[in-house]
Amino acid sequence: MFRISQFIRELDHPTPVAPRRNPPGPVVIWNLIRRCNLTCKHCYSISADTDFAGELSTGEVFRVMGDLKAARVPVLILSGGEPLLRADIFDIARRAKEMGFYVALSSNGTLINEGNIDAIDDIGFDYVGVSLDGIADTHDRFRRKAGAFDASIAGIRLCVERGIKVGVRYTMTEDNAHDLHGLLRLVEEEAIDKFYFSHLNYAGRGNKHRGDDAQHRTTRDAMELLFETCLELHQRGIEKDFVTGNNDADGVFLLHWVRRRFPQHAEHIEGKLRQWGGNASGVNVANIDNLGVVHPDTMWWHIPLGNVRERAFGEIWNDLSNPLLVGLKPHPRKLEGRCGACRYLDICNGSSRVRAEQITGNPWAEDPACYLSDAEIGVDAADYGSVRVLNTPWTRIEKVGS
Repeated sequence: MFRISQFIRELDHPTPVAPRRNPPGPVVIWNLIRRCNLTCKHCYSISADTDFAGELSTGEVFRVMGDLKAARVPVLILSGGEPLLRADIFDIARRAKEMGFYVALSSNGTLINEGNIDAIDDIGFDYVGVSLDGIADTHDRFRRKAGAFDASIAGIRLCVERGIKVGVRYTMTEDNAHDLHGLLRLVEEEAIDKFYFSHLNYAGRGNKHRGDDAQHRTTRDAMELLFETCLELHQRGIEKDFVTGNNDADGVFLLHWVRRRFPQHAEHIEGKLRQWGGNASGVNVANIDNLGVVHPDTMWWHIPLGNVRERAFGEIWNDLSNPLLVGLKPHPRKLEGRCGACRYLDICNGSSRVRAEQITGNPWAEDPACYLSDAEIGVDAADYGSVRVLNTPWTRIEKVGS
């Protein structure tokens, strides 16, 4: 996760640059249920409105939470499917809060209503995230259900009224990029605390529809808009969290933006970006799916590391017999192509490895969604030899170098 707001605040309230350190344990995104009342176009878990056999029981979830605490996991993000479809979701969330975890609820928002807002409020969730992929009909098309946008907005408003920290998660493709301006206005008008911009990752239905991924020019325009919007709100004294996920090249792009807009702060921001260190899948981010299988993050459901029914989470997470986990752990990672030659590898750490693996079969190849030019990352085509994906949709592949 790339926290734009944090770096914007550094422009006028700089903090000391410190060595990059990993937290004691990873943030765990826990897909407690695969059932969902929506069938979203880019769902990484391919959820549907049906029961899936073999999901962890309440007792098993409680036991695993003890293992997670022993592994020094600081944060649990309770997700799905739609987690509010689990009858025991509030029992699970309450136990997690009692154990001292930071607890977030990741929902599509349509089921947050007058019937459960008291329970949501009473739990004391540290954060509630709601997915919105556009305004009105655009969102409904992505979520494949008429009225989904209105239901999600109603749920968000209930959270805002109760003072619950709530945010919007938006995944951009060429089909909904036109609504980004409108969503940013909505975040301010509805007093929403956080805006999470997710780049499309190639997992589940997102991989099936990767041909709809945003073109590089569209992505660059979107990042410029996010940076400028975050800065403008900050200068007006309106502090909101703007973050991005699934493409850590955003950090390098921000550095170039700072060099243009605030050159006197560029050296400091570069130091803070290196302190951040980019993609942390398999290190600071982990996933447990609805069957108890552990993955390097939510986009790696096709790569199992072990099952919490059979071994403690900490044992699975520290088992380096899996070559993918071994390759994800180092910083910076040992990568190929443009990523391997990039002068800013220690800032973005090669971004998400899923896209490279899905396109080339090699998780250590260059990320095809890196939208910076060779000049911007300090490489020359002669410096690397790889299968280079030229642009989206990712069907045009050219051999470059030797």
